[in-house]
Amino acid sequence: MKFLRTFIKLGTFLFIAFVVCIIGLYTYAFFSPKLELKTANRFFLYDNNDMLVYQGSGNSEWVDFEDISPNLVNAVISVEDKNFYKHQGFDYLRIAQAMITNIKNKSIVQGASTISQQYIKNMYLDFAKTWDRKIEEAFLTLELEVHYDKEDILEGYLNTINYGQGNYGIANASQYYFNKKPSELTLEEAIMLAGIPKSPNKYNPVSNYDACIERAKIVAKSMVNNSYINNDTFNNLFLNPISIYGKSKESNLQTLMYYQDAVLAELENLVEIPGSLIESGGLKIYTNLDLEAQSALEDSVKKYIENDSMQVSSIVIDPNSGGVLALTGGKDYSKSQYNRAIQAKRQVGSTMKPFLYYAALENNMVSSSTFTSEATTFSLSNGKNYTPSNFADRYANKNITMTSAIAMSDNVFAVKTNLFLGPEVLVEASNRMGITGELLAVPSLALGTSELTLLDFARGYTTLASGGYKKEVHFIKRIEDLEGNILYEVKNQNNLVLNPNYTYILNEMLTSTTNPVYTDYTKPTAMSIAAKLSRKYAIKTGTTTTDFWTVGYNPDILMLVWAGHDDNQEVSSSKSTITKNIWADTVETILKDKEIRWYDTPQNVVGVALDAISGKPTNDAKRATIFYYVKGSENYVFKEEEKE
Repeated sequence: MKFLRTFIKLGTFLFIAFVVCIIGLYTYAFFSPKLELKTANRFFLYDNNDMLVYQGSGNSEWVDFEDISPNLVNAVISVEDKNFYKHQGFDYLRIAQAMITNIKNKSIVQGASTISQQYIKNMYLDFAKTWDRKIEEAFLTLELEVHYDKEDILEGYLNTINYGQGNYGIANASQYYFNKKPSELTLEEAIMLAGIPKSPNKYNPVSNYDACIERAKIVAKSMVNNSYINNDTFNNLFLNPISIYGKSKESNLQTLMYYQDAVLAELENLVEIPGSLIESGGLKIYTNLDLEAQSALEDSVKKYIENDSMQVSSIVIDPNSGGVLALTGGKDYSKSQYNRAIQAKRQVGSTMKPFLYYAALENNMVSSSTFTSEATTFSLSNGKNYTPSNFADRYANKNITMTSAIAMSDNVFAVKTNLFLGPEVLVEASNRMGITGELLAVPSLALGTSELTLLDFARGYTTLASGGYKKEVHFIKRIEDLEGNILYEVKNQNNLVLNPNYTYILNEMLTSTTNPVYTDYTKPTAMSIAAKLSRKYAIKTGTTTTDFWTVGYNPDILMLVWAGHDDNQEVSSSKSTITKNIWADTVETILKDKEIRWYDTPQNVVGVALDAISGKPTNDAKRATIFYYVKGSENYVFKEEEKE
């Protein structure tokens, strides 16, 4: 009995303490500064000409509560927070029920966030689940509830929530999906929109109409349970297909949202920017986006891969600044929001070889250094054998130069070079150029067996394309608050990490992939697009059983293209021209009105006319081409001649 009295007293004390604490928190929140709902959680994206190209998470078309369909309001309350009008920010009974359910299931299967809590979460740039963040969100929820009535909160929530396909806010969503104002939505349309925020990529009707309708039926059932509609109405919903508009009035570029997603991913990592848009009051984000380049890229993708089962990703960079001019993470954002350019890791194949051959030049090999191209089995130090093969098992069966090995993408030559240098040399050189992904110091690394994201790989290539300067590949140039105060501005980096002489020589070597003089036991790998090119480019292609790559650049542009299947199924060699043609058409369109430029020859570099394949002096003009050397190292040619 004594224990029971003690337990009751303790319980009473804890309850009173809890009530006092809650009253104190609400009182403190009441006297805190009022949140400005219509300015918080807004961001504006500008292109490289400072033209507005996108407005997100709230915009000038903020819709007043009375101009939103009551059907949408009822649907949202039913499925998201049925006690919205009864609680003061937190539904404590629902929280308790969710805790019991999760304990029974030994996992988190049910949540208890209210609309007010979700609204506060929507005002953050990221969704970090730290205790500091959760405490801040909880307190801001209290502030929201004490300063605004329920209609104001619903108005703000509906104007900022993510409805998929890059649409934030009910005005954008209504226009995009149904070409209507929020007040004009039918019951079915309102129910569909109410179901999207649970998983915007999965439940929007453009990406997956069937999944959207299934979700909408769940929303409709919740409306029945909460007496917003009756069973007869429910049974007559979605009997006929709903017409979907699916167009944005801001831009018809289907790939532009991939660029925007990459911008937001970069934004989250900038320590100079507040974690909450509440704190900043909104952001104006000035990017490197070149809409003409983005349009050229999208047109090329549509031309060569739209009707193919493969996917694609690509990035276009200004090597002088490291700024990303265009990007696509897939064929069509409306069908797949997975951003393969910044998320997918793929084997890079032979496009890894330029990093190897730069390392070779740095370690006393020259552009005409030779190895024998023949079927070879390597006995490794670990006791295992390694037998790389050339494409279609074709070999020169003679000595070939490093430059011709690049032109024809000879795998045996690459592995011999990697083993000659030591695989750790290739890893070090690649890391120095900016690649951050894991690279295993193994013989096959020379053939691109390590997996990298396209963006990470682009960092390394930007160093080569810039003449040896390591630059931060970036989307964002500058960020301002809505009053024009600069919060962040990218710093131009000119960190010289490579020898300019060797970089120039390598870049010249990479022009061999479109030079017919290097035709021997096979053709140079980019010969199929040579006729399309109006100027000089350093180009390297790559192929694995599951991937196609084309990378190329000159002083004005760097572009990487990947194509393959998301499920890693094998690709047919008959489609190897896809990435080459996308690359060629895009860069030629972007540069068509620009001055033709190439890298200046360093004073310490000389050229010698030699046979393209053997690297020996020749009088045959049809076989001769220019090999470049650091002054003094050209004597290698004549020393080798004397030995014979």
